[in-house]
Amino acid sequence: MISIAIDGPSGAGKSTIARAVAKELGLTYVDTGALYRAIGLFAKRSGICDTDEKALGPRLKEAEISISHKGGAQRVFLCGEDVSEEIRRPEMSMAASNVSAMPPVRAFLLELQREMARRHSVIMDGRDIGTVVIPGADLKIFLTASPEDRAKRRYKEFIARGEKVEPEAVLRDIIKRDHNDSTRAESPLRRAPGAVLLDTTGNTLDESVELVLKTIKEYVEL
Repeated sequence: MISIAIDGPSGAGKSTIARAVAKELGLTYVDTGALYRAIGLFAKRSGICDTDEKALGPRLKEAEISISHKGGAQRVFLCGEDVSEEIRRPEMSMAASNVSAMPPVRAFLLELQREMARRHSVIMDGRDIGTVVIPGADLKIFLTASPEDRAKRRYKEFIARGEKVEPEAVLRDIIKRDHNDSTRAESPLRRAPGAVLLDTTGNTLDESVELVLKTIKEYVEL
């Protein structure tokens, strides 16, 4: 089994790049951020504020979350319903950041993520993959870009999905989430020891994919 951990801030292109790289190398792609978005959606549907740990923690046992892979694409299910599109709405980004700061939520999802890595050769992306989830990964990458560059990419994604957002609001959200993710007490976003730093500021998607592929081939025997 091969395991590759890709961590980095919101909007760095982790999911898009990791998905393309996994397809190229024939590995299983696991987007852990989608799992936290699903918890955020569960909280919303349950009428629970996504910052209320005391209310959300006891209810987590009701949140049946699973993923499947069809045609190379990851689909996320919440209580049997495919919520892959709904969790990509703009408000789910901050909800994911809020719930991901809660120890009960992280504990709830940790074993699910590790089980995927045990059963498959994976490329797994998130905020604490190389530091907490699979610290023994064959390769750890910390993928980043400037806040402005990441905001432009995220804005284009929202527009492509028909979401109405303002560029300035997207940048504010990126900066706020960077702060939340890097300063939280539970598994903060940071570069794992030994992780290869890749800055994709100014890159096209193809250039970023090629950079990650080159790095993997340099460090991992496929």
